[in-house]
Amino acid sequence: MSTKSKSIVNLKSSEKLANFLVQNRLHKKDFAQMVGVTLSYVYNLIDNAIPFSTRSTTLERIAVVMDISPEEFIEYKIPQEPLVVDETLEFLREKIKSKNMTTLQFLKAFPRKKRVEIVDILRGARPIPLNWEEIENIAQILDISKEEIYVFWESRLKQVLTAAGFNFESNKEFGNTLLNCCRKFIEKS
Repeated sequence: MSTKSKSIVNLKSSEKLANFLVQNRLHKKDFAQMVGVTLSYVYNLIDNAIPFSTRSTTLERIAVVMDISPEEFIEYKIPQEPLVVDETLEFLREKIKSKNMTTLQFLKAFPRKKRVEIVDILRGARPIPLNWEEIENIAQILDISKEEIYVFWESRLKQVLTAAGFNFESNKEFGNTLLNCCRKFIEKS
């Protein structure tokens, strides 16, 4: 690919980003925090002072914030490993849609320092938090009942315990007692 055609490709991605920021009245600093990059990096991308990112993580984060597929960026290389479909992620995406929210509106409901973590959850790179207070905050923003979100939280807790070596089958009574205590605590909170 010639240098001239590369700059056109970069310009197109840069223009997409610039147009998104203008159309959504999103400050570059807020965008940078959501994506986990510096403000100067965002300015350089928009000004086409540097090539548009080819790093999958960065492109996926940008795509999540822009509510587009990362494949819309010519620089994006499709990962070779198969994607795992996460029920929790699909559930959250459906709830965002059912509330007629954009991903950007959803992200703005969180404190600035938390947004990049939420972006990583939405792109499937990070599981939902194990901390109930954090998962409850997500549920409140999307008007999800405790009972509805608990199912996903319990599944996440089981994943963590199983990965740490806990066998739910051979410790069935203990596991059920633990989960019952969790349910009671959450019902009271």
